[in-house]
Amino acid sequence: MSDSISSTDADGLEPIAPSLLPLDAWHRAQGGRMVPFAGYVMPVQYEGIMAEHLWTRQHAGLFDVSHMGQLLFTGEGVAQALEALLPGDLQVLAANRMRYSLLLADNGGILDDLMVTRLPEAHPFGEAGEPAPAGEAFYMVVNGATKYDDLGHLREALADTITINHLEDRALLALQGPEAVAVLARLIPGVDALRFMTAGAFEWAGHALWISRSGYTGEDGCEISLPAEAAEAFADALTAQAEVKPIGLGARDSLRLEAGLPLYGHDLDEETTPVAADLGFALSKRRREEGGFPGADRILAERAQGPATKRVGLRVDGRQPVREGATVVDQKGNTIGRVTSGGFAPSVGAPIAMAYVPAALAVAGTDLILSQRGKAHSAEVVPMPFISHRYVR
Repeated sequence: MSDSISSTDADGLEPIAPSLLPLDAWHRAQGGRMVPFAGYVMPVQYEGIMAEHLWTRQHAGLFDVSHMGQLLFTGEGVAQALEALLPGDLQVLAANRMRYSLLLADNGGILDDLMVTRLPEAHPFGEAGEPAPAGEAFYMVVNGATKYDDLGHLREALADTITINHLEDRALLALQGPEAVAVLARLIPGVDALRFMTAGAFEWAGHALWISRSGYTGEDGCEISLPAEAAEAFADALTAQAEVKPIGLGARDSLRLEAGLPLYGHDLDEETTPVAADLGFALSKRRREEGGFPGADRILAERAQGPATKRVGLRVDGRQPVREGATVVDQKGNTIGRVTSGGFAPSVGAPIAMAYVPAALAVAGTDLILSQRGKAHSAEVVPMPFISHRYVR
């Protein structure tokens, strides 16, 4: 959560006011403390980060993630076209199935991490008031802070035969926690038939919804794409359920950190490869064998020989959190790595962090020293996730 509180226009002269989410007034009415984040004004917390974190782990938390970019890709050969930019096997991806993937730079670095889904013939993503386009189609959700850069890169890289629609008229909500799907099924019968990383078209109060069983907390749950004008009524319907409370950015960050999930712009960037980031699972088997994606030579060489550095999880001694920007140092005080995310983990009951360290040190049980504001902290490399994922497969 280190996005700049202010931003400037392209000339770097005038400040750009953060955009408002469709639920801005709703968040304020719920008592949300609003802050600038990724170019938007978003709720950082309602009743407190610790309470919201634990509520989500025990019940169901409602997150507004409408700042994320929702993109629709159509056109002949769209799967092959996207495979030229992503390392996933999209040609064999079945309808209603989704995959975590990466938008890669030519040097093998990560431009963004994303979710991509092959859509069935009937889906809700036509232009406003228009039927969905026929033919092969993919739905992609990209990070809010990078979505316009992503769009520019995709439009430049893809042939004119591929149409990209930025679905700016839709909101995106995430309902996460062990009681989330049961709650959602009260409002939308049949949604509980979904399993992790599957999705489908549903309807609520006459509105076309697209719902995936996925999320960013390590908990079971769903993400719901719906028309922006329906978002407030739908949020009211969800929070009317006793199990559901609205949750802010603060708890979203601590939840994803406990789940060992990287955040773009912090744990991932254009200089970091999928292998160094420990995201090798995003490289599908056929793509590893055939290559043909940006940076393939470097990425596949690192996969075979090992990267110079690697993302690891750290358990920090004591109670003081170590934050992003701290350094990993050797016994002589020389910097050998960097902390990219860190904080107190409510469900673990201790401070935890993610860091990039030399590959030789990326072994569970390795003791490390972290330096933050001139103070040394002892830490140990531990497996991630820090808490077990509870996805329903």
